[in-house]
Amino acid sequence: MTEELVIMRDRQAVTTSLQVAKNFQKEHKHVLESIKNLAAENSATKNMFVAGTYVNRGKEYPMFYMNRDGFSLLAMGFTGKKALQFKLKYIDAFNRMEKQLQQQKPLSLPEQISLIAKGYGNLSADVEDIKNRMGLPSNMALTFSKKRNAKIINVLGGKKSNAYQDKNVRAKTYRALFSSYRETFDQERYNDLPMKDFDKGVDFVNNWYPPFELQQEIRRANAQLAIV
Repeated sequence: MTEELVIMRDRQAVTTSLQVAKNFQKEHKHVLESIKNLAAENSATKNMFVAGTYVNRGKEYPMFYMNRDGFSLLAMGFTGKKALQFKLKYIDAFNRMEKQLQQQKPLSLPEQISLIAKGYGNLSADVEDIKNRMGLPSNMALTFSKKRNAKIINVLGGKKSNAYQDKNVRAKTYRALFSSYRETFDQERYNDLPMKDFDKGVDFVNNWYPPFELQQEIRRANAQLAIV
């Protein structure tokens, strides 16, 4: 029974108004009223009693948690031989729980470092998982787009080239690049490329060249410009 009288909550030995009502054979509503009256009489009791709830038959009801001081204050008015016996049992229970708390040594510096490192390890794993699944953020998508456009301009012979000025040839080149990209990365949009594959995507663009037939069409377009 002693272990049930006092519990550990937020690293503090406490009991509940439910336990007090049960063991001192009082109605719980009267115990609640006594606690509320104590709280109303003196603001110093605010750290002795903490409001909580319990569930009975699917419904939620109010109760209070109380530390040793709160219990002592509340039980002060309980009289009789049986009440004295339970007061002594509660005192013993508080002593046992508080002794147990005192025996829980704080973490050593190496243990704290290990715990922090573990936290960072979990964070690192979470970040890596996001990178594996998340598409390109706006800044990376913009960088990728600039790399792609620069490649197209280079392949077509510059912005002033006839091939670049020809909207049909330029569009065909963009489509050819995207077709190769989609086949390589299995993505329907450039921005859907996972962050972890960003560098691979940039390398792909930098090393891409149009199919042979399109290269010939680009050369013919630019040759026409040379003749004019």
